[in-house]
Amino acid sequence: MQQEFNFPPHLSNPGFFTQESPLQIKKRNEQLVIGVPKENTLQENRIALVPNSVKHLTMKGLRVRIASGAGEKSNYSDLSYSEAGAEIVPDNETIFKSDLILKTAPPTVEEIEHFTRDQMLISPLQIPLITKSYMEKLLEKRTIAVAMEYFQSDDNSFPVVRTMSEIAGVVAILTAAEYLSNSSVSRKVLLGSISGVPPAKVVILGAGMVAEYACRTALSLGASVRIFDDDLHKIIRLQNRVGQNLHTSTINPVYLQYQLKSADVLIGAVHSSSGRSPILVTEDMVAMMKPGSVIVDVSIDQGGCIETSRMTSHDNPVYTKHGVIHYCVPNIPSKVARTASAAISNIIAPLLVKAGLMDSYESLLYQNRGVRNGVYAYKGKATNRYLAEYFGLKYAELDLLLSSGF
Repeated sequence: MQQEFNFPPHLSNPGFFTQESPLQIKKRNEQLVIGVPKENTLQENRIALVPNSVKHLTMKGLRVRIASGAGEKSNYSDLSYSEAGAEIVPDNETIFKSDLILKTAPPTVEEIEHFTRDQMLISPLQIPLITKSYMEKLLEKRTIAVAMEYFQSDDNSFPVVRTMSEIAGVVAILTAAEYLSNSSVSRKVLLGSISGVPPAKVVILGAGMVAEYACRTALSLGASVRIFDDDLHKIIRLQNRVGQNLHTSTINPVYLQYQLKSADVLIGAVHSSSGRSPILVTEDMVAMMKPGSVIVDVSIDQGGCIETSRMTSHDNPVYTKHGVIHYCVPNIPSKVARTASAAISNIIAPLLVKAGLMDSYESLLYQNRGVRNGVYAYKGKATNRYLAEYFGLKYAELDLLLSSGF
């Protein structure tokens, strides 16, 4: 038998019923602004945000300022940015007043002069080009400076470095193919193979990401490829990723010289974790190569791994020494600036969306360990140990600064 309970009338008042209550939601500061300046650094043709990413950000309610003409070198017009919702401003000085500044080249000391206090800067670091005055000026402005090449994914890889390396590897082979067949002093040889004709021979120094994509591209064209690296684990990994057995060797000067004598193309793709790239090919080795053969030294960013390499530019990219064509342009991805810009934008835009929804771009550092890995200056403190020691600056641990609410 069901028992009935008689509640006192005053307890039946609707005021005692469970009521709906909204969670407290912190309103985002609508004044936070993302600024993208026009790059004035020689040979830098990329831009950090492409129109599609700008549209994604503005649809989320974020404000984006683009300097007039900033996307021209990547073949993006001011109109395309305006239609995506960006504010087009006439000069970089206005951009440098933004809360977050995005660049594809490190700012110059003169540009940092226009920064305001406590801004966030996301740009490449390019350690070989950094000066003490650059660091001191960032610290003086209390800039939160983040090096995009040190962004780290959950698998501990570096997405910006990876995607730029992929581009550099592909472009290195395509550039070699162009000069091997089309230069006035070239061998007039097709980089690849056709029926009845022996394939062109490509020698690649290194077995990292640049080398992998150079190898993939050369093989897809039908070339015969030789890989040299002293790290057997890298060679094994490259073979597994390419999916076929390759002609590989550790770096033995005698055998390397033997292979270079018959090579049509030499790709230098050796990376040094600290300092200058090692010289693996001497001038005597270059002198023994075929007249009209091509060298593309991707390692020129770190000084080059070939003794006859010297830095060139996108405007004047090649020179000839011992009859061999040398292409030694740093920042190779800028040659295909539209593709490179889209690749960078695809990495940065999702991070900015998260930051905007979390009310502060600085909150990126609290929520994302991979972004924290790239911070080298934080509100007047040097947070990269290598840079601090190199320039004689006081080092501070970033995690301690964040936990203390500095």
